[in-house]
Amino acid sequence: RAAYADDERFSFTILAKNVGKRKAQIAAITQSSGDLILNVDSDTTLAPDVVSKLAHKMRDPAVGAAMGQLKASNQKDTWLTRLIDMEYWLACNEERAAQARFGAVMCCCGPCAMYRRSAMLSLLDQYETQLYRGKPSDFGEDRHLTILMLSAGFRTEYVPSAIAATVVPDTIGIYLRQQLRWARSTFRDTLLALPVLPGLDRYLTLDAIGQNVGLLLLALSVLTGIGQFALTATLPWWTILVIGSMTLVRCSVAAYRARELRFLGFALHTLVNIFLLIPLKAYALCTLS
Repeated sequence: RAAYADDERFSFTILAKNVGKRKAQIAAITQSSGDLILNVDSDTTLAPDVVSKLAHKMRDPAVGAAMGQLKASNQKDTWLTRLIDMEYWLACNEERAAQARFGAVMCCCGPCAMYRRSAMLSLLDQYETQLYRGKPSDFGEDRHLTILMLSAGFRTEYVPSAIAATVVPDTIGIYLRQQLRWARSTFRDTLLALPVLPGLDRYLTLDAIGQNVGLLLLALSVLTGIGQFALTATLPWWTILVIGSMTLVRCSVAAYRARELRFLGFALHTLVNIFLLIPLKAYALCTLS
């Protein structure tokens, strides 16, 4: 703010107190005048061509929002930041890229997302007054806003060449708190997205089911394996072999597509998923409100 205070191209809105991301966004949007709005998180650095590349995608009036590719700016800090950087690559270049083939990215991530202002203005009331079980929502803004765009009939896109580097958690505690917020948002807004899915390509329905049922099947496999060990004192080799094989295949495909052998190390994420994220997501499901 100090660097650009005297630059007439910039206008700064300072709220009297911290009212949360959603209300801060709404305050900025209502005072804006451009055709396009770029949302950037405070810990994110954009490549010089990000705005032009996202704006080019938004030339199609049917597109309501577009997101760039996220990378970890602190990737080399710890084993966890390296793992999260690979997790972001997979989320962007597998999940979002596949959804974008059908014009329906299900979550335009907050660190780097561009929106059509006219579309946002028409959705602000729904966005601001979102309730869950009678309580105002104060998390999951990105996913909710994206689903509102899809509900209004707009396309949502992914631009892999628009690179944004963001700071990711470097300790397990911070990472799990982040994942808890995201898990609650995913579960809650998946319910919100159900009425939208019939109007989209069938792949999106398969994708939504797969992301939720796949996690349930993995949890059941792990619980069954633990039960076998507890009751028979034998290791569940078949379960271990299948999960290990699926992990190896996924990491090998990612390493090939990214042309980086480091993705073989993403196998470690399976252990994080089984022993940390599955229990956390079960807790998230039980505490949605």
